[in-house]
Amino acid sequence: MKLLKRITIIAVIFFILPSYSQKIKMDKYEFGEGLQFRTSDGKEFRISGYLQPYLETKYFTNGEDKDPYNRFRMRRSRIKIDGTSSDKRFSYRLQVDLNGASELEDATGNYLMDAFVSYDITKKINIAFGQRATYTDNRELFMTSNSLQLIERSRLTSAFATIREFGLFAQGELRTGSYSRIKPYFVITNGDGANVLNKDHGGLKIGGRIDYLPFGLFTNIGQFKEPDIVRERTPKLVIGANYSFNNGISSRRGQESGAILYLNNENKESLPDFTKYGIDFLFKYRGFSILGEYVKTTASIPSDITQRVRTDGTTSTSFDVNGVQDIEAYIKGRMMLGEGYNLQFGYLLKNGFSVDGRYTHLKPDTNSFLSNATFYNRPNYYTIGLSKYLSRNYGAKIQASFTYVDGSEGINDTEGNPIDSNEIIGRIMLTFSL
Repeated sequence: MKLLKRITIIAVIFFILPSYSQKIKMDKYEFGEGLQFRTSDGKEFRISGYLQPYLETKYFTNGEDKDPYNRFRMRRSRIKIDGTSSDKRFSYRLQVDLNGASELEDATGNYLMDAFVSYDITKKINIAFGQRATYTDNRELFMTSNSLQLIERSRLTSAFATIREFGLFAQGELRTGSYSRIKPYFVITNGDGANVLNKDHGGLKIGGRIDYLPFGLFTNIGQFKEPDIVRERTPKLVIGANYSFNNGISSRRGQESGAILYLNNENKESLPDFTKYGIDFLFKYRGFSILGEYVKTTASIPSDITQRVRTDGTTSTSFDVNGVQDIEAYIKGRMMLGEGYNLQFGYLLKNGFSVDGRYTHLKPDTNSFLSNATFYNRPNYYTIGLSKYLSRNYGAKIQASFTYVDGSEGINDTEGNPIDSNEIIGRIMLTFSL
């Protein structure tokens, strides 16, 4: 698998570089949509990207002696190249983030986002091989980061999503009526997340998704963008369900390869299995949009595990949970196990202002990292947001949001100290696209 990943990245570059040996003409440019080029031999490619400078402030409602936590940073700075070969059935994508920011607050960022080659078997069936966003996450992960309704993705995404993986991705489309469609997706990946150029751990991850669109396709691929910026003239709805099984997981959710490892008596890796499933929907009509998502995860722990690998590479046979040696409880306590749902809505006015709201609820299992007081153990998140779109698409916008976080279950501050408090988070972000 390691060799295949390197070959895929080289293949993507192989598709891109020959374009520069031909006579290149800029075909068109639309602000926010990128630069479209065409070569003399029929190849096409588009260069796009966006910057998102960001400010966040956080304070605790009962922490008068605590100074607010402030953070200024470039949230995302991405460049993407999409293109086709002379044979339009072949296409590719290469996307990088120049500052390596992660979509998840508690995960390591990566510079390489997408690197894959795809092929249209028919007009309705496509396969892709390489690294890309997976189809087995919740629906919010179908949305590009510069087209989000609120500044950050929901905490449901932070808790359960893997975002990008390396493997084989297939999708299709079936017409089931005058307007209705069914869109099936199938995925086989390494199950270790993105940018795994070293050793793979565990087995493969297999999963899929099926979407039903009773009123036909959304306008201008609006199924993959959160706000209804085109103001759909007729109601549009997509309802979906997803499922995945990760045979041997080496991190909390299958997002970071080799982060958490276990061994048996023969010093061979023995890793828990991880199952995730969910349902979701997206509705749009005349500027109004509503997104609903539900996710549930479970784990199966092998009976032969006797050792755990520490971060320094040494091993230990201690699996202490509240003074008791409990291997299964200890392992599950380091995984993202439980369920949650996210419901958000918004209305985009004709003048470009958008008013949005979100409610996210997380319910951890008895043993789960979702009960970690520093990063999680917060069952309810309430967010309101205001956005101003400065162009007729997603080319430029400024957004502000406030989130109230329920800390009633017992939480820690940013330094890991226990406090009796709730949280208030304020965010401001500017998006400027090529």
